[in-house]
Amino acid sequence: MTRDISPDVSKIRLLLTEPHPCSYLEDRSATTAFVDPDLEIDTELYARMSAMGFRRSGPYLYSPYCNSCNACVPARIPVLDFTPNRSQKRCWKRNRDIEVAQVDSIDFAEHYPVYEAYISRRHHTGDMYPPSQAQFEQFLGNSWDCTNFLEFRVNDRLVGCAVIDVLPKALSAIYTYFDPEESARSLGTLAVLFQVKLAQRLSMDYLYLGYWVSDCQKMNYKTNYQPLELLQENSWSLY
Repeated sequence: MTRDISPDVSKIRLLLTEPHPCSYLEDRSATTAFVDPDLEIDTELYARMSAMGFRRSGPYLYSPYCNSCNACVPARIPVLDFTPNRSQKRCWKRNRDIEVAQVDSIDFAEHYPVYEAYISRRHHTGDMYPPSQAQFEQFLGNSWDCTNFLEFRVNDRLVGCAVIDVLPKALSAIYTYFDPEESARSLGTLAVLFQVKLAQRLSMDYLYLGYWVSDCQKMNYKTNYQPLELLQENSWSLY
C-alpha cells in the first residue's frame, strides 16, 4: 500500500508495512511508513523529512504510521538555547579523560564487539537482540554521505560511538552504543552533550533525538535535555 504525504513533497511515495509488534509499548501493534527506497534523497530533502518527523535506519527513512496510536512523538533540542543541568555538568567533568574523534568511516572489527556487548547487556529484551555482524552493518554501517561517527576513546581504547547525520541546519542522532563495563561514565548522556556542543559549534539550529514515548521508560531520558521541542499535530512546540 502507498500513500502521499505533505503537499510540498507530494511526489514522494510512502510504503506501509503490515502491522507488527510495537517496539516501545507492550500489547500494541505498529505500522511503519518507509520513504520509497528508489527515491534519491539529498541532504536538503532529508532535512525537510526530518522536520516532518522522519528518521533514518540503515538505508531507509521511516516514520511511525499507526492508525490508532500517536504515542511516538518526534523530539529535538534547539541547541542554541540548551542549558545542561547539574547531572549533565557532572557527566561532562567525569569524562574529561575521553578523547572524541569525528570520522566518516569505522573499523567494523573494532566496533562490532562494543556494539554486541551493548545490545546483549543493555537491550537483551528488545527487537535488536540477539545482535549479529550483518545486523550491525545493515543498521549502522550502511552510512550515507552525510553520516559521521563520533568515536569515544580512553587511552586509545574504543569505549563508545555515536552515529550522527550532518544535515544543513541540524544534526540527527542516529544511534549510540558503548562498552557496558563503562556504564558509570553515563556515556549515553555524554554522547548527547557532545552532539549538542558540535551542533552549536557548527551554528546549527537543532539536534534531532528521534521519538519520545511518554509511557516508555527507556525513552524518558530525552526529557532531561531542556529546552526540548516535540512535533505534535504537525507543529513543533516546547515540551
